Amino acid sequence: MTARKKHVAVLMGGWSAEREVSLVSGAAVAKALEEEGYTVTAVDVQRDLDGIIRALTPKPDVVFNALHGRGGEDGTIQGVLEFMGIPFTHSGVLASAIAMDKAMTKRVLETVGVRSPRGMLLHKGELLGGGHPMEPPYIIKPVDEGSTVGVTRVHQGQNSPIGDGWTFGERVLVEEFIPGRELTAGVMGDKPLAVTEIQFAAELFDYTAKYTAGHARHIIPAPIPDEVYAEAMRVALLAHRTLGCRGVSRSDFRWDDSKPGIEGLYFLEINNQPGMTPLSLVPEQAAHVGIGYGALVGWLVENAACQHA
Repeated sequence: MTARKKHVAVLMGGWSAEREVSLVSGAAVAKALEEEGYTVTAVDVQRDLDGIIRALTPKPDVVFNALHGRGGEDGTIQGVLEFMGIPFTHSGVLASAIAMDKAMTKRVLETVGVRSPRGMLLHKGELLGGGHPMEPPYIIKPVDEGSTVGVTRVHQGQNSPIGDGWTFGERVLVEEFIPGRELTAGVMGDKPLAVTEIQFAAELFDYTAKYTAGHARHIIPAPIPDEVYAEAMRVALLAHRTLGCRGVSRSDFRWDDSKPGIEGLYFLEINNQPGMTPLSLVPEQAAHVGIGYGALVGWLVENAACQHA
């Protein structure tokens, strides 16, 4: 007798700045899971707890969490699913909450020797109309947004780092700008996948470059020295384990290639729920090591079910 395939509810959309990306991720996941033989219900999540509970009643066997950003990656929806007793993909409440908070992530990972750019956490009022908190150039970013939403490079001669139109929360992370190259390394389960170099024409690997075809080039494996490649893989796995992530994660780095050895490698942030769009990096890295998209999303579902059991 053939075992019954699971009923999977794919959560997508949400109410964050990354809603549109999540819808694309969720649609791709739902299609792939159906092709793998799962029964799939797609749920466009709104900021409506009663609506979420109704959409998940009767309970599916597993929830595939394809949400991005606030509400979907920060432990909020994870807490709802824990309360309902439904297994779900990716990280749990605590790991999600820490990983979404870039400043907290830096503090936790510093305890295990992970080096990140020098920085400080400020209230946005401290940056409005005031002087520079550090010598430009430097980076300002919302402490709890993803997909490079709100990330800005501040240059010498700029009067104020942010304007009155800042809409990304009260806390702002300020970090020194690291010149060089953009790297990212994915982790699946308890193994690093690969390191990708991302080349782009824009000043930063911003939202447009990430999600618009032709705006960035992914080179896999990254054409970098073996010791730098191995160190990026090591740190990605260390970050995944230290924060208690599960399923897949992706760690982003800057590498100043003017410095010797691994001296120029800096951890930027971890994505505990990396994108699953056709342009996304983790599916590319999985394919690089022989794991197709359908197998990847199916593994995430089965991994979630095993973790819950």
